[in-house]
Amino acid sequence: MRTRTRTRRTSRRPNARRRTSRALAATVAAGLLAGCALLDEGSSAAPDDGDGGGSDGGPVTLTVGVFGVFGFEEAGLYDEYEKLHPEVTIKEEAAPSNEEYYPALREALDSGSGLADIQAVEVGNISEVVAGRSDQLMDLATVPGVDETAFLHWKWDQATTAENKTIGLGTDIGPMAVCYRKDLFRAAGLPTDREEVAALWFSDWQKYLGVGADYRENAPEGTAFVDSAAGVYNGSISSFPIRYFGREGEPIYKDSPAVEASWDLAMQAAQGQMTAQLKQFTPEWDEGFAEGDFATVICPSWMLGHIQEKAGPAAADKWDIAAAPKPANWGGSFLTVPEAGENKEEAARLAAWLTAPEQQARLFEKQANFPSSQAAYSLPQVADATHPYFNDAPTGEIFSIAAKSIPTLQLGTKDQPIQQQITDAGILPVEQGEMTPEQAWRSAVREIDELLDR
Repeated sequence: MRTRTRTRRTSRRPNARRRTSRALAATVAAGLLAGCALLDEGSSAAPDDGDGGGSDGGPVTLTVGVFGVFGFEEAGLYDEYEKLHPEVTIKEEAAPSNEEYYPALREALDSGSGLADIQAVEVGNISEVVAGRSDQLMDLATVPGVDETAFLHWKWDQATTAENKTIGLGTDIGPMAVCYRKDLFRAAGLPTDREEVAALWFSDWQKYLGVGADYRENAPEGTAFVDSAAGVYNGSISSFPIRYFGREGEPIYKDSPAVEASWDLAMQAAQGQMTAQLKQFTPEWDEGFAEGDFATVICPSWMLGHIQEKAGPAAADKWDIAAAPKPANWGGSFLTVPEAGENKEEAARLAAWLTAPEQQARLFEKQANFPSSQAAYSLPQVADATHPYFNDAPTGEIFSIAAKSIPTLQLGTKDQPIQQQITDAGILPVEQGEMTPEQAWRSAVREIDELLDR
């Protein structure tokens, strides 16, 4: 799932990962909810060499640097691995946000010191790591037990260099759907069955806004169709393979068809009074869930737990989930192993085990982190997963179908901050009546140009 702290999105998700930092730390991400089953003791996609210790067979302590809550500890995976490898001790070093974590990780990689044995990298940063620091990280494709075909091809490609070196193994992803309030749809004269709802906007984000216009005609008093125009922008832009940077890594955001189409949709939503004018991942946004202020929110899998928490028990029979207009991804991370580490081989085996299909299925059950391993989708814990809070929606099926169709994104080194400027300096002022679309676009461009010049 899962983040974007995760007030982002960009490729963000709410920062459900909130633990105190002991080493490097942090950023955009978080997972929250769904369905899987416990791993049978002894099962593992990574081979058990019977050693479990360091290269000399002795005890070894492996450190895992993450940001937020990755869920490995919470789901009992560290304990399970230590049972399988009695001489291995695992210590997690977690930071609360990527804003703190990633700059520290870059410095540590450049200096070759202060690194954990395993370092997580958020999807918004993986392109920069692949382009500029791949020589500082192990090629994990060669680790025994790692199967490239088990992963979604687009996820594998994101962490693979032009020379075919894979420096990260995918943990979770954030396939998108649309979460909607059945009671508000019914009151506005719209269908409530999830398949009928999905058919209303199938294959076209413009149709999604068409439903918004229909909703507005008969909207229950005090409600909006969607939480935010930035959410509309994020849903649309995330369904395009090329967004802010071209194939050669050149910035194209000013002339990008994806940006133009997504900006226009956001402006339609804002100026058409379809939004609740809320900034995502703020207290006011959370209140909007509790008060029932909006009928839809574009939701990756990791957001379900956040909605359940903020909307509360009173809305338990009111929410449902429908497929998004187009497949899109929001969030996800990778595990990397620094070349400077003292326990590289042992760390690589642990990274392979943590990202194996069985373990990813368990994380889906316990933490709602949706697997990047397509091999996990056929496991009953994913395939048969439903969510009781969302009218028993078949979450495993909905998000698996979306995940398999997500395009391989052309990620640049500054995707996340570019998107943040477009949403915060551009879209939000229009939504709140402070600027015209033309003024807001010029404001966002100024901010982005300054960012790229640094």
